[in-house]
Amino acid sequence: MKQTILVTGASSGFGLLMANELHKSGHHVIGTSRNPDKYKGSLPFKLLALDIADDHSITSFSKQLFSQISRLDVLINNAGYLVTGLAEETSIELGRQQLETNFWGTVKLTNELLPYFRKQKQGKIITIGSIVGLIGLPNVAYYSASKHALEGYFKSLRFELDQFNIKVSMVEPMGFKTNIGENAVASNGKIDDYNIFRQRVAAFTKREFDKAAGPGPVVDTVLRIVNEKAPKFSSPVGKGSSLILTLQRFAYSVFESSILKRVNKA
Repeated sequence: MKQTILVTGASSGFGLLMANELHKSGHHVIGTSRNPDKYKGSLPFKLLALDIADDHSITSFSKQLFSQISRLDVLINNAGYLVTGLAEETSIELGRQQLETNFWGTVKLTNELLPYFRKQKQGKIITIGSIVGLIGLPNVAYYSASKHALEGYFKSLRFELDQFNIKVSMVEPMGFKTNIGENAVASNGKIDDYNIFRQRVAAFTKREFDKAAGPGPVVDTVLRIVNEKAPKFSSPVGKGSSLILTLQRFAYSVFESSILKRVNKA
């Protein structure tokens, strides 16, 4: 059945791939970008302007969106970015900006659209989280914090929206080949005590990105949730995700020593 689907951050990465596949499947797809004019005429779906870190942009966007559509079936929260850097070396301001976009921006947009979903008494909200929203890894403390926060928020929201037949789900990818690393904002702090560890973490991170798989499984998971009648809340995606989550829950010291060993080896 053809559905109207909103994909935020649809001009690159997971968002672009998801939007394209949903469009190919026959759905009415609307994407968002901070600079939609940059991609004018190059995408098969409509792209509207939205900056989820800007309250005025969110309000203006919702008015524009519902002046063009009468119904929204699925919201896919995908917009966001990555801040890298060791926790102590990352300024609080940079960390605050990470939470402001990834967490608060996603929450504000969702809240802006909830009245329309409630009026319909139907809909799906799918949020692209990360495996580091379920675990912690070095060099991504604030990114991990933003994704952990999304997990907690949408877990609670799922209970509250059940009465309106609005389904809430999270997708938690492992590392996949997208442009997230290229577009990352890196901390510029330098504390001498971390010099050796910082170099090892950089080598570890590069190696993980270099051997990452293509993003197809993430797109497939989102398409499955879109078509499911009653999707589950959490969908970790990627080779080794089940093992990692099992180790963290039942053998945390094994998980921790494994990560440190891989960092030191790198």
